[in-house]
Amino acid sequence: MLMRPADLLRKIVLGAALPALLLPHSWAQAPSHYQPTLESLNQHPLPQWYGDAKLGIFIHWGLYSVPGWATLQHPSHDFGNPDYLKYNPYAEWYYNTMRIDGSPTQAYHREHYGVDYNYYNFAPIFDRESQKWNPDQWAKVFRDAGAKYVVLTTKHHEGFTLWPSSTPNPTLPKDRQHATRDIVGELSKSVRAQGMRMGLYYSGGYDWTFVPGPIRTSADGPKVEPKTQAYGDYVFAQIHELIDRYHPAVLWNDIAWPQTGRALQVMADYYNAIPDGVVDDRFSVPHADFTSPEYSNVSEIRAKKWEECRGLGRSFGYNRAEGEAETIAPDKLIYMLADIVSKNGNLLLDVGPEADGTIPPVQMERLRALGAWLSQNGDAIYGTHPWTHAEGKTDQGIDVRFTRKGSDLFVILLGKPTSSSITVKDVSVRPSSPAYLLGVKAPITWSQHGSDLKLNLPAALPGQYAYVVRVKAAA
Repeated sequence: MLMRPADLLRKIVLGAALPALLLPHSWAQAPSHYQPTLESLNQHPLPQWYGDAKLGIFIHWGLYSVPGWATLQHPSHDFGNPDYLKYNPYAEWYYNTMRIDGSPTQAYHREHYGVDYNYYNFAPIFDRESQKWNPDQWAKVFRDAGAKYVVLTTKHHEGFTLWPSSTPNPTLPKDRQHATRDIVGELSKSVRAQGMRMGLYYSGGYDWTFVPGPIRTSADGPKVEPKTQAYGDYVFAQIHELIDRYHPAVLWNDIAWPQTGRALQVMADYYNAIPDGVVDDRFSVPHADFTSPEYSNVSEIRAKKWEECRGLGRSFGYNRAEGEAETIAPDKLIYMLADIVSKNGNLLLDVGPEADGTIPPVQMERLRALGAWLSQNGDAIYGTHPWTHAEGKTDQGIDVRFTRKGSDLFVILLGKPTSSSITVKDVSVRPSSPAYLLGVKAPITWSQHGSDLKLNLPAALPGQYAYVVRVKAAA
């Protein structure tokens, strides 16, 4: 999918911070009109809706969904590996990988489509298949999964757009430039009708119709970034189309932004049009509302709002080679969400639909499991802030994550206790604070043993995977 080329997929590490620093800035500090300067843009406060949302759905859907294939190497996403791009597990990079001699994707393409089959011949196939797509069904699935916002790839690195752009691409035939349906507009309408916010992804750093590549190693990345004034004008015009037509709540750029594309002006125009919108940290300027690690593990509470983006499997785009073994298990998915939220993060969880819009059954199973857990335990996730520390442990060796909401503390057990009594280490709460197991109406009893908190749980626990105790007025 993603990642800045200069660090091909370098992970961001920011320092931890005191909880007081984690609260959104006041809107009273926001200027009435933003200027294209860092001084002005840095006054943009983090909108409360974004800080409270915690879970978004990412969608990678485009021409690459037609072949829908990538090799299954690099399960740990070791982006620095010198052969990573040759054995790229990201199916949305199909066009790049098929042009690397000796790559499994090149062999797959030749076997299934022929040596001389042009990638952009997938355009009419995608147009035909996407006529079967129902945006209302997607929106309901995402809402039921517990998502509060959705981010759609409007243009990936191969330059094909999912809206009828009025900015012509000088390198592609007219019938290969964009989808025939206004996918961006249709999905935006459906998502908002389900009460969620709609965000838009745009690949500004790469466009393989302007500088084809391929990118064989991470050293090639900067060489394939288009840098001409013509390209800067092109992306400036296209991203303003997205802002003006669709009013995205999230403006999610990928890889980088060309110096010729006036990034600060883009951000100022965006904030002036959508004051409570947010931008990511991939615009090549030192301003962002959140950072965007990818397939990453964060070990501490971060002061700066961050958003982990990753697929349900190893790829963002649809990969027909993936199955149960390559897809994150339901329990691990829920543990990951709790871990991210406890450290001041959001999870932007990706689905990779087939060309006709079908979400693979294994991904649907994960979304249903996530939605069921959040319907019971969402109070421990939505609208919360980090506690004094994020991680803990029980006497049974179960990992624990903590969140807070006002004076209430949520203790999230990442696993099923083996007995009805469990002790959480290094947690002290106020005497007489009532405690409840989410999903059970009656309070539970507890006792303080030095710096440890002993919880007495019912014999039958509601739900599965992770269990949450809410201690009211804990601090």
